[in-house]
Amino acid sequence: MRTSSAGTGGWVVTLTANPSLDRTLDLPGPLERGTVTRLGPSHTEPGGKGVNVSRAIAAAGVDVVSVLPAADDDPVVRALQALGLRLASVPIGTPVRTNYTLTEPDGTTTKLNEPGARLDATALAALEAAVHEHAVGARWVVLSGSLPPGAPLDWYATLVRSLRSTGARIAVDTSEAPLLALLAAGPDAVPDLLKPNTEELAQLAGLPEEAVTGDPATALAAVAALHDRGVAEVLLTLGGEGAVLSTAEGVWSARPPEITVRSTVGAGDSSLAGYVLADLAGLDPAGRLRNAVAYGSASAALPGSAVPTPAQADPAAVTVTPGLTGHPAPAEAVPAAGADAR
Repeated sequence: MRTSSAGTGGWVVTLTANPSLDRTLDLPGPLERGTVTRLGPSHTEPGGKGVNVSRAIAAAGVDVVSVLPAADDDPVVRALQALGLRLASVPIGTPVRTNYTLTEPDGTTTKLNEPGARLDATALAALEAAVHEHAVGARWVVLSGSLPPGAPLDWYATLVRSLRSTGARIAVDTSEAPLLALLAAGPDAVPDLLKPNTEELAQLAGLPEEAVTGDPATALAAVAALHDRGVAEVLLTLGGEGAVLSTAEGVWSARPPEITVRSTVGAGDSSLAGYVLADLAGLDPAGRLRNAVAYGSASAALPGSAVPTPAQADPAAVTVTPGLTGHPAPAEAVPAAGADAR
């Protein structure tokens, strides 16, 4: 394991088991298959969902340690070091994947994601050890994104169990089979905070997404089922419709401000970062939700996978009301509050 700065611990630790270089290509108009397109400006930034969370938290001046598999000379490591992020990297022999995002002028995005480097049992064990080491004394551990080839589908559940002894709160943001395996592993493996979008909530409930987006009562019942399984807090992101937060204290809905969407890549990650930052600041549930939506909206208004600074996020422009108001939007809607790809 390589650590890029002295010391251990930190307020927040993130794990990005499947990091990437995120290359965003701006299209001059709607994507037309089979044609030659003259691209506008392009952006290449270090990515992966946990990396995006780390970048947003670091931009707020909060200490964060990013755990990821990558060689010392990998472009992702060099880019993150240039940003001043604290890294705990596990060297591997395969270059980090590149993900491509095609953005159209109206904010529509098309994602092309490579599968990522295959990790063997040794690399997975080294990542787990690094996360555990830095989680001791941390306030939050964020396990985020897809799992790389070679990782067991229930690996997040294993990590949650092993991290309980550190005392850190645990957030998970993943999808598909790893998400289903996490919730199927039992109450000792559930995180403190889960951040699904409507598609993922429907997967967990065993329902079509239309059932969740078309009926607030169905959505609330699906969220309540997560609490029954032991999840303390559920941050349900609704794309351009905002987000919903459900805790033991109640349920709140948030509507984002109107923005001009430039790129939706990383908007959900910024939402999660905004939530964690608000929790670190001691805000109540409504305040945490307001900050999450403000960060997600600010991210969607930026190019590429850029993350917002606190000055760019405007919680005062977010409307928060008790309960679940209106109908949740499907994950395909423009994700001003975050429903981005893994």
